Amino acid sequence: MSELPPTAALRRNFVWGVSTSSFQIEGAVQEDGRGPSVWDTYGQKGLVANRDTGDVACDHYHRYQEDIALMRRLGLQAYRFSVAWPRLLPQGRGAPNEAGLAFYDRLIDAILAAGIEPWLCLYHWDLPQALDDLGGWTNRDIAAWFADYAALAADRYGDRVKRFATFNEPSIFTLFGQAMGGGERDRKGFESLHRAIHHVNLAHGAAVDVLRARVPGASIGAIHNYQPCLPSTPADADAANLCGIYWNRAYPDPQILGTYPEAVRSGVEPYMQPGDLVRIHRPIDWFGLNHYGPTYIKANPEARLGCSFGDKPAGAPVTPIDWATDPHAFRDTILTVAKDYGLPVYVTENGMGGYDKLDETGALNDENRIAYLRDYIGAMNAAAAAGADVRGYFLWSLLDNFEWDSGYGVRFGIAYVDYPTQRRIPKASFDWYRALIKAARGVVPA
Repeated sequence: MSELPPTAALRRNFVWGVSTSSFQIEGAVQEDGRGPSVWDTYGQKGLVANRDTGDVACDHYHRYQEDIALMRRLGLQAYRFSVAWPRLLPQGRGAPNEAGLAFYDRLIDAILAAGIEPWLCLYHWDLPQALDDLGGWTNRDIAAWFADYAALAADRYGDRVKRFATFNEPSIFTLFGQAMGGGERDRKGFESLHRAIHHVNLAHGAAVDVLRARVPGASIGAIHNYQPCLPSTPADADAANLCGIYWNRAYPDPQILGTYPEAVRSGVEPYMQPGDLVRIHRPIDWFGLNHYGPTYIKANPEARLGCSFGDKPAGAPVTPIDWATDPHAFRDTILTVAKDYGLPVYVTENGMGGYDKLDETGALNDENRIAYLRDYIGAMNAAAAAGADVRGYFLWSLLDNFEWDSGYGVRFGIAYVDYPTQRRIPKASFDWYRALIKAARGVVPA
């Protein structure tokens, strides 16, 4: 087995976990009263690769006990998952769905019974279609709708769950939905991007207040996708800088520092009301960092933000799915967010996607994933050694799953999912991560 990375600089009570999201693994999209989400609608139009949908996904809705057994085998301390808004509130508001609420009761109880701490994310992109029909994130009323949803989750689960995240990667679902996506999801334009940015931030602040009021001892954060946005050529420097501001700072700056970046401010000002920044800037306890590698940007006058994805430098290291990699950028990013925002940092997603296939023996030796994880976890250790207050690492992901526009062709899991049979087959990276956790916690691997 490949060598383990250094972890000596990490704190003794460092948290090791994995992350998943509701739509990507649950399936059961028409069972027990769940309403449709925007991703159900998108998939039904045949717009995902191979015309894949989330209808079954990993069937986690029925197989969660099996998946928790995998987590226990790993020796995890924490599991980050998301709750499906349309499963709790099929119309996004109004009458709750008891069957949906009860599913997460069962899930949370099983997680706790396995000796694992549940980290609950309220929103990982599966907006109820009924709310999207009313304007979704471009409608200011959604902040109140989200607060009501947060209250429902807090009241139901707050006796057992103390770790809450309001949003996962708001920059991704707004930028790709409103300004940098393709076709169907890039339908609304530049003005709606700023509406969505501001309303997501308002929803975050409202949810923080709800969680504080209803969950004694709550530890609350938000999860941000923070990647270096680098110019494809020297002429693209301004475009890359602008993209980086929207991608990385349009949410944590107002949420944590109480102000929008200057480049974003003029765009959101028409939609601001007196007191909005106070409503957004609510005290939180930690910064959730999702990071994979740098992205390269070029100027594009035809694009609504004036920029789009550009070419990587010749010879730049990439993953099998052509994402750039740079462990040093990971170290620097952790140091940057720790310094700029003054909060403890939890790495809430990091991992490598590929086109994994079982070998003739039915095993999967993903040494390239292990090498990626070794280098990136080593870089995290280096950031800790340099003074960053980094307190946890959640690998993306426990399972191969529905990878959004890529469907099921791209695999990030450390457990292979054979979709026709739904068998879970631990990859070599699964055993490697298990050994790392045991070694980091001072336990000799079995």
